[in-house]
Amino acid sequence: MANWVRYSHSGAVGFGTLEGNTILVHGGNMFNGAQPTGERLALSDVALLTPTEPTKIIALWNNFHALAAKLNSPIPADPLYLLKAGSCLTTPGATVHRPSSYDGKVVYEGELGIVIGKTATGVSEEAAEGHIFGYTCVNDITAADIINKDATFAQWVRAKSFDGFGPFGPVVATDVDPASLTVRTILNGQERQNYPISDMVFSARQLVSRISHDMTLNPGDIICCGTSVGVGTMKEPSNAVEIVIEGIGTLSNTFVQ
Repeated sequence: MANWVRYSHSGAVGFGTLEGNTILVHGGNMFNGAQPTGERLALSDVALLTPTEPTKIIALWNNFHALAAKLNSPIPADPLYLLKAGSCLTTPGATVHRPSSYDGKVVYEGELGIVIGKTATGVSEEAAEGHIFGYTCVNDITAADIINKDATFAQWVRAKSFDGFGPFGPVVATDVDPASLTVRTILNGQERQNYPISDMVFSARQLVSRISHDMTLNPGDIICCGTSVGVGTMKEPSNAVEIVIEGIGTLSNTFVQ
């Protein structure tokens, strides 16, 4: 297994694999033929960036049996999803600020992210595994009161696309079995979410296959697998949020009012 990162160092952007607190610098293309350069950098000497630069961020709704049961929602026949704006992305460790135009509830949503590594157009479920590069941690931050503000139109994209509302990382972990993973969300030191990925309605391979029949998936694209029970409001003036997935890592950000 490898943990891939992107970083900024001495004014330049690079990428490599993270081993402990050391980055093994690579050259070429992260998704195709990356080669180690022999250079090593201390993690403390770089600024981590989002581990990929996706052309789109796809976010699932109602993809966990437990949450569907709690909300009394029927299990969907097809993946239900929206697209988040690329401008909402922010880095691991970044501080996210409340939008000046919005004074309602802002919620955390700890999620598993699928990272595409090979262009996928109309791929079968069996072939989908070959198009997945790895997995990452996502906090799908949402301005919850906006979604149903207008009774004639559910505003999912607006609610989830404010600047900073798309932190993910810190790494992309390869050779991970997603069905073995558990997502935990810790808010200000208290665990708020703890749910198994095995409870997903559509598995990672099914998501990649189904969505690739709707649109081409490009290397670096992120599919946020949806969240389960335990979503809640960030109420304090300053909120420390950690999305923890053992086998991948911990995504830490701060949300300030």
